Amino acid sequence: MDNVDSGLIKKNMSTLVAESLYEQLISAFQEQNTQEPSHLTTLRQHAFERFQQEGFPTVKNEEWKYTNIHPLVNSSYVLHSPLDADKVDTRKADIPGLDAYRIVLVNGQYISGLSSLEGEAGLVVKPISEAYAEPNFEKHYAKHADQSDNIMVQLNTALHTAGLYISVAKGAVISKPIHLVHVAAGEDAFFAQTRNLIVAEPHAEIEIIESFVTTDGAAKNVHNKVTEIVVEEEAKIQHYYLQVADPASHYIMHTEVYQEQHSLYNNYNCNLPGASFVRHNINVRLDAEQVESHLYGINLTADQQLVDNHTIVDHMKPHCESYEWYKNIPQDESTAVFNGKIFVREDAQKTNAFQQNNNMLIGDKSAVYTKPQLEIFADDVKCSHGCTMGQFDEDALFYLRARGIGEEAARVLLVHAFAFDVTSRFSNDQVRQYIEHLIEIGLERNK
Repeated sequence: MDNVDSGLIKKNMSTLVAESLYEQLISAFQEQNTQEPSHLTTLRQHAFERFQQEGFPTVKNEEWKYTNIHPLVNSSYVLHSPLDADKVDTRKADIPGLDAYRIVLVNGQYISGLSSLEGEAGLVVKPISEAYAEPNFEKHYAKHADQSDNIMVQLNTALHTAGLYISVAKGAVISKPIHLVHVAAGEDAFFAQTRNLIVAEPHAEIEIIESFVTTDGAAKNVHNKVTEIVVEEEAKIQHYYLQVADPASHYIMHTEVYQEQHSLYNNYNCNLPGASFVRHNINVRLDAEQVESHLYGINLTADQQLVDNHTIVDHMKPHCESYEWYKNIPQDESTAVFNGKIFVREDAQKTNAFQQNNNMLIGDKSAVYTKPQLEIFADDVKCSHGCTMGQFDEDALFYLRARGIGEEAARVLLVHAFAFDVTSRFSNDQVRQYIEHLIEIGLERNK
């Protein structure tokens, strides 16, 4: 074997033999050769320089106090997992009764052969790598998420290799929900970075349902995913996150929402037993008057799962309303984290903001860490927040069993009653029934 061949083999094997993910990412950035406009290359460069300055977040950072990503990043991964679409089974993401367009992404790569997206007037869907010339891409890409202090966003900006661009034209009302199926697949441990941009132009309406699943036998996989969402004047977006992946999957996610006047954004964030690690930052910026946002979360965890939700609702202008309600139900030795912040800026008079976090612990070894926060700099506002914490109600269980209801059925009834306040707010009945059924299954598997 000559030296040239030897060098090529060493280069191709770099993702497997590097001592740590950090070193791999440095090599990957030096070697990347993207076919994109020069200003985006410059943007990648600046983002990676910031990542190098700060490095991966540690538990010494208050925002990551209960979420240690060191075990995830202290190893090596394949950074570009080869795809075999023929072996991908998307049935794990099926939602009974749901009539929707389906878009399949495997490790972030858009797979047209598995997707069903008939022509819909006013809707543009394409891989983000093909969206550079789109007006909404040029207007909004990296203009919102990159203003946050999340260093993982900078890493994503520098090195994302896949993702999706969705744009809804002015006045278009999409006739059916868009079901995005994110599939994690691969025989070797891999680290994937995907970037999504979703824009609803003035008076547009769209419903997006995102499901996260893992193929059987997939190796350990870690995903650093960033989604920017822009809701322009009088536009409406209903947005679901349905986390039903397997324990092999680990997710670090950031969703940045920017809203304009008279717009509506509703987020329904559901995490069920499965994925070993989920950290999700959801930031909503209300940057105009008469803006409305609702954030709902239901998290049923099991085994040694960690699900950490950090939210920010930033009231920047007057006469806006936000409503946030998260419920956590950790079982076994799992951990749920909720950190919710509401900012009311000095100019945001007449703000109406509500935040509530309720927690039901099942088992002596489950844990919840919660921190609801309000920072108010305006004086004419109506704001409230609250938090409750409790064990499974054994007295209520005894009451139901004394009336002839079996223990398993009684437990399901009590947890359903606890979760119902949130699931009843879901705008899509098929998704609501699906999630309530998964809650029932999640309780049965850990009875």
